[in-house]
Amino acid sequence: MGFLQRLKDGLKKTKESFVNQVTNIFTGRTNIDDELFEELEEVLIQADVGVKTTFTLIEKLKENVEEEEITEPEELMDYFQKELQSLLQNDEGGFKFDKDLNIIMVVGVNGAGKTTTIAKIAGRHKEEGKKVMLAAGDTFRAGAIEQLQIWGDRLGVNVIAQQEGSDAAAVAYDAVQSARAKEVDLLIVDTAGRLHTQTNLMEELKKVKRVIDREAAEINAGVEVLLVLDATTGQNAISQAKLFNDAVEVDGVALTKLDGTAKGGIVIAVKNELDIPIKLIGVGEAAEDLQNFDPEEFIEALFSSED
Repeated sequence: MGFLQRLKDGLKKTKESFVNQVTNIFTGRTNIDDELFEELEEVLIQADVGVKTTFTLIEKLKENVEEEEITEPEELMDYFQKELQSLLQNDEGGFKFDKDLNIIMVVGVNGAGKTTTIAKIAGRHKEEGKKVMLAAGDTFRAGAIEQLQIWGDRLGVNVIAQQEGSDAAAVAYDAVQSARAKEVDLLIVDTAGRLHTQTNLMEELKKVKRVIDREAAEINAGVEVLLVLDATTGQNAISQAKLFNDAVEVDGVALTKLDGTAKGGIVIAVKNELDIPIKLIGVGEAAEDLQNFDPEEFIEALFSSED
């Protein structure tokens, strides 16, 4: 099964709820009026598109109606899809690894799918022939180190770890040094799935980032911070992202569990309200269900009339 079909399958809940409601708004009336825009606004907000993004979309559509002299609601739906795509089009899915050593620091709250996302990224790049290493920087949660080591064994990649409760920044330091010595292409550093409201843990996260940045600068390694967000948490994911971004300057988002929500509009909200690229989206449990984000494919999967 190709990823577009996987995407269509994974977005079924959103399609059956959000997209069908939007389609009914545009096809169920004969003229464009204030009531159409009010109904569309309500559906968009309910789908977790977000208030700010919703207002932006509505204003753009009103401009289209005026400038293009659109009179048919069905014709306006084509413009609606184009506007959605334009909100997402600057995203570049995946990673650009252009250094000898490339480091991904993965952050996010417990339960977002952080560890499995790390494993899927590692597995994919190992299959591509890259030498991959993992660092068990979540020294806070019981079992987190063991969990990552199990994945490392399954994938056949080295895991740098210390004891539970040890200094996460020290683990990151050791990992960068080891990755350099072993000529690793990709180092993925796990971090504590901290409650983003716990100030002391966010300070520890900043310390880990400082250590990685410092060591990476000395050897000209590339560093990216990837935030894993659970799509089913809706607008709460936006709040999490803002706090993590304030702490460590997030470079990209992996949005997981899109197959588990009818509110796939969160994809649009994350991009438009945070201006952080969506790198990866997950629409299922299999390794192949986590893929580089492609705005065109995403909109096509949502609005395609085919199953």
